[in-house]
Amino acid sequence: QVKPQLESKANKTFGILKAIIYRTQVVAGTNYFIKVQVSDDDYVHLRVFQSLPYENKGPSLDGYETGKTKDDPLNYF
Repeated sequence: QVKPQLESKANKTFGILKAIIYRTQVVAGTNYFIKVQVSDDDYVHLRVFQSLPYENKGPSLDGYETGKTKDDPLNYF
């Protein structure tokens, strides 16, 4: 659901977007930190916010880090 948001913010088109691992942080909703594979050797870390159900909003891309590798740790950012 956040692929168009990432492509717009990064000004780049990604052929694949495969989630590899994720972490969560509960706030007034949930932050998801997701390691995503975008090519054979290229990874992006995403921070996606999902608001509480009563707000009736979809997930939003709050941040991303490019230039990551498969072995880079998924840290909060």
